[in-house]
Amino acid sequence: MPEKPYSGILSTIGNTPLVHMENLLPGFGSKVYAKVERFNPGGSIKDRSALRMLVDAVRSGELVPGESVVVESSSGNLAVGLAQICRYFGLRFICVVDGKTTGQNLAILHAFGAEVEVVTERDTATGEYLPARLRRVRELVASTARAFWPNQYANPLNPRAHEVTMREIAQSLEGRVDYLFASVSTFGTLKGCADHIRDEGLDTTVVAVDALGSAIFGLESTARLIPGHGASVVPPLMDPQAADAVVHISDLECVAACRRLVAREAILAGGSSGATVAALRKYAEHIPDGSNCVLIFPDGGDRYLDTIYSDDWVRRNFGEVSHLWKD
Repeated sequence: MPEKPYSGILSTIGNTPLVHMENLLPGFGSKVYAKVERFNPGGSIKDRSALRMLVDAVRSGELVPGESVVVESSSGNLAVGLAQICRYFGLRFICVVDGKTTGQNLAILHAFGAEVEVVTERDTATGEYLPARLRRVRELVASTARAFWPNQYANPLNPRAHEVTMREIAQSLEGRVDYLFASVSTFGTLKGCADHIRDEGLDTTVVAVDALGSAIFGLESTARLIPGHGASVVPPLMDPQAADAVVHISDLECVAACRRLVAREAILAGGSSGATVAALRKYAEHIPDGSNCVLIFPDGGDRYLDTIYSDDWVRRNFGEVSHLWKD
């Protein structure tokens, strides 16, 4: 229990639990921990980025309740974090999402009073939604008085928020973090963690977990099903020096790993969390026994009940594949 009451809901962002997972990989000779970010008040790691990008602007007067309008593109989780913060400060919020955004996230946005625009047509060049979402954001910013675009894809405050994430992890393990697995999309989480590792001189191998079909590390961009994992364009925050290794994970591998995570650890996690689990399995042969491995779980699985955890959705997209998480 906290020693004293929190000062408002936003003060509960961060200090999420680090959980030792004992049953995930039977026979694995190292310890595996999960940084469970669903315990942030908005339900994901993006609360950290949202707060860092907005709070200074509110306190400085750059964002004024009743006058300023926050406009952002998001596949879901950052949108929820921004919506909660904007509601807390009394700011109008317009969010541009797309057809992959889950029904649960859309419902949460509406509950917080956000104005939601859904992009339904994919970019013709890439087959993805992100370029189309960004075009719509630029149109809104140009046509809306007192518009403020946090721009999670290029804002240096996004990774700066995750220097704190890594500091929390290192403190929990008394500085011994041998391997860190983090999924990538805007590159904010991985870059922020890597910056802290470099600044503090930690001996940590950083493994970037990207989506198969994501353009971030040079693959050809193709259509993907799991929101918030990978990107169709290389984000401006991308730092090629931040990762020591890269593991690409398919949509099906995400699904299988999420289902396996529930079965073995009773953790209901989102798609990008499952991606880190799948990456650990692929990369395990490179990890010496006795290591401490940390996986960042960006959000929970409650927002994926109609997709990853729906047997009908899985069969429609992949066929009968339940054997993959029963091994």
